[in-house]
Amino acid sequence: MLMRISLIVAILAAIGAGTLNVLQVRDKINTLISQRNDEHDHRVTAETDLAKTKKDLANTKTELADTQQQLADAQTARKKAEDTATAQQKRADDLSDKLAKATQDRDAAQADLAAYKATGKSPQEVLQLLALIKKDQDTISALNDEGRRLNRTIARMQNQLNELIGTNYVVTLPADLKGKVVVVDPKWDFVVLNIGADQDVLENGELLVSRNGKLVAKIIVRTVDRNRCIANIMPGWKLGEVFEGDQVTPAHPAS
Repeated sequence: MLMRISLIVAILAAIGAGTLNVLQVRDKINTLISQRNDEHDHRVTAETDLAKTKKDLANTKTELADTQQQLADAQTARKKAEDTATAQQKRADDLSDKLAKATQDRDAAQADLAAYKATGKSPQEVLQLLALIKKDQDTISALNDEGRRLNRTIARMQNQLNELIGTNYVVTLPADLKGKVVVVDPKWDFVVLNIGADQDVLENGELLVSRNGKLVAKIIVRTVDRNRCIANIMPGWKLGEVFEGDQVTPAHPAS
């Protein structure tokens, strides 16, 4: 009987030990599974971060390439504008030389005419001298007109060059420039003026709009034709409604 009891106790002890071992193994398995899941999550996170980093790097490379291309284009445009301005200046200098020569020729012709009159030359000779003087005067007038056109072109090119370079600059307009508003578009805040390139108006020039001596708005010129221009009302400078007939004067007159 005692032996049976001892055997039963041994069997129960073995069963308890086996159950304890199973529980310990299960705990270890659960721990390993948890560690595996954590490592998997870390790996997925790392792969996601790596993919994002690669994408950001590709975007940065693209933006850098675009910036470098824009810089190259700006430098090319600047060089072209400088070359054009230099050519226009040379042409203006050549015209000035021609104008000086034509003026000298005219003065010489007038002196010759006076000398011929003093010496009692024939009317035919006098008429020939008068025709020569008239021709020289026409040449001088044409050269003056061409010179003014070239000066306007040089000023416009200089403004474009300044804009390309990116320097802070103010476009000045003739101090005696005066004009009127002939068309108003209140929806898009632009106006048409009765002054243009022939009056030395330049793009990006700023003008003050007034009525009865009271400031109404400030506008900036966007496009210029010979005898008219189109300007936009500058944000923050619309102090009242702009009407046809309002006066405009330079905001930055040339000294």
